[in-house]
Amino acid sequence: MTGINKSGRSGVEWGPRAQGTSGPRPAGAEGAELGSDYGEDRGDEGVAEVEILDEEGAVSDVADVVEGVVVDDDPLAVCQLQRDEYLDSLRRLQAEFENYKKRVAKQQVDQVARAAVSLVDKVLPVMDTLDLATEHLGDAESSDGRALLAVSNQLRDVLAKEGLERIDPLGETFDPNAHEAVGHLPAEEPSPGDGDWSDADATGGPVPGEPVVAQVMRAGYRWRGTVVRPAMVTVRG
Repeated sequence: MTGINKSGRSGVEWGPRAQGTSGPRPAGAEGAELGSDYGEDRGDEGVAEVEILDEEGAVSDVADVVEGVVVDDDPLAVCQLQRDEYLDSLRRLQAEFENYKKRVAKQQVDQVARAAVSLVDKVLPVMDTLDLATEHLGDAESSDGRALLAVSNQLRDVLAKEGLERIDPLGETFDPNAHEAVGHLPAEEPSPGDGDWSDADATGGPVPGEPVVAQVMRAGYRWRGTVVRPAMVTVRG
């Protein structure tokens, strides 16, 4: 391409934009272009790294959002979650109900046992009265005597079948758990003909050196293995 210079004469265009010519280039122009290209390359690389990091950091967030949307929008997943919650609630309710039934059953058993013990406590004075009447009965063969003995024996049998046990420890070793000592007598010296005492405790008899029940002033009672009233006794030894 030809042009006109400032003097008005036509000539060949010079400079870096001339096509098909290799005219002289200003000093430093090549270095400037290289530096510009290098800076642009570095800038593009930095932008690429930032974009890559942003994309990697956004991957997990997008996955969480997509998963939440899928769970919220999927009717089957929602139904499964509700099913698990209902099953957990039902199991807890069932366990609480089982504990409640056990607690109520235990309370009922304890209440029945307390009521039975209370009834036995009220019956014991009647038993004491029958014992006194039987001991002071003049003629046991009379009609009144036989009737009194029949009533007393029948009442004892009925209560014994229900679990009432009479404590009458005459001649036995004193037991503080079942006997109440209200009197004491001096010990008797054993005679030479009394025999060997080595196995007296094994047979249920008195143990030498231990206090022995010498007199029963009032009988005691056990209700189903539990002492409800200790026997009132006098001990010897």
